[in-house]
Amino acid sequence: MAFSAWYQCIRGCPGRYNVLDVIYRCPTCDGLLEVVHDTAALAAAGSAAEWRDRFAARSAIGSGHVHSGVWAKHEWVLPQVSPEHIVTLGEGYTPLLPVPRLGRDLGVGPELWVKQCGISHTGSFKDLGMTVLVSAVRQMMAQDGCPVAAVACASTGDTSAALAAYAAAAGIPALVFLPRGKITTAQLIQPIANAARVLALDTDFDGCMRIVQEVTRDNSIYLANSMNSLRVEGQKTVGIEIVQQLGWAVPDWIILPSGNLGNISALAKGLALAHALGVIDRLPRLAAAQAQRANPLYQAYRRGFDRLEPVTAGATAASAIRIGNPVSYEKAVSALRDFGGVVEQASEDELADAVALADRAGLYADPHTGVALAAARKLAAAGVIQPGQRVVVVSTAHGLKFSEFKVGYHEGALADVVARHRNPPVELPADAVAVKAEIARWLAG
Repeated sequence: MAFSAWYQCIRGCPGRYNVLDVIYRCPTCDGLLEVVHDTAALAAAGSAAEWRDRFAARSAIGSGHVHSGVWAKHEWVLPQVSPEHIVTLGEGYTPLLPVPRLGRDLGVGPELWVKQCGISHTGSFKDLGMTVLVSAVRQMMAQDGCPVAAVACASTGDTSAALAAYAAAAGIPALVFLPRGKITTAQLIQPIANAARVLALDTDFDGCMRIVQEVTRDNSIYLANSMNSLRVEGQKTVGIEIVQQLGWAVPDWIILPSGNLGNISALAKGLALAHALGVIDRLPRLAAAQAQRANPLYQAYRRGFDRLEPVTAGATAASAIRIGNPVSYEKAVSALRDFGGVVEQASEDELADAVALADRAGLYADPHTGVALAAARKLAAAGVIQPGQRVVVVSTAHGLKFSEFKVGYHEGALADVVARHRNPPVELPADAVAVKAEIARWLAG
């Protein structure tokens, strides 16, 4: 059976546009576009049970593009991309971990789970969207007359790493714009190693975003930021994968760190499609978690989403969400309204404390996950999250990208952070008596 998807304006303007054309905004109103699927054709292709069985069968280790958690859901993602053009690095199928001890420590309760999206090829959830975008670009470039010669993005680190890796695998030139001095060394070296052209600009992410949008007005350079809805199609598989890993049971809450706001709209999109096709019987509530120093969505939420007022984002350990003027604001507001969503914020001390508790429970959490965990703690304390509810926190990146932050925490060197759970190394002479005495003190508590 033939499946199809197309672009439509999120504001309801008439017109459908080819997903393999170079277009990012509605020609009528300049609003963002979104990918719309032919749900009638998807429904006709099988019952809800048949779709569940189909996805379960593809989850087994196999060959070809099905070993990707994104492309295992090819029909729901971007059916126009032919298998021979798919560029995959084994993204998706990331662990969903029950963390009852951490749930109790945070006051959320034992039904806390963490979706480890950072256990991916480049160490973040951005791989899920980039496999779709780069695969589509590869197919575009195979067509006669295609103007695209390179791909480009603005980034706070993770997007550039994903774009550089997937573009390198596809043999497509990649250009990335980074805010100079505002990302970690681990994030900076990834696109450099993958041979992208890295431009470190003396501005913040929002300044980089303005420039990349200007540069990509020339259709020879294809925009790879989340205002491009092709990425959303890959990122939406996170929600579908969560419910699949829970035996198709829907959690009460899904909480995720939010910066440019493409991810929360993507999460809602995947779950809405699963619900429309009967694969799940209800929708969870969503919570967007923002760093207090980069919180334009939180401020708009407190005003009833009357408008977006961009802010100048301040320095935060959660550098990937240090965004003051989010591109996908309209999409995020729509998602939160449809899912009974809320927005919470976390200070530097709150996020650092949540990271430390997560690490003491066996994780190695990044600061953005700390924002989401701190938000869960605050929502539970306020009674928004009820006792006994199942809560899934989406961990968006691997903690190894932020080891400098962790070193600073355990050295007690982070500004505005109390570091209640410091665990510095104990320096001792090479003497067995001294070592045994220290061990005795440690075991005695």
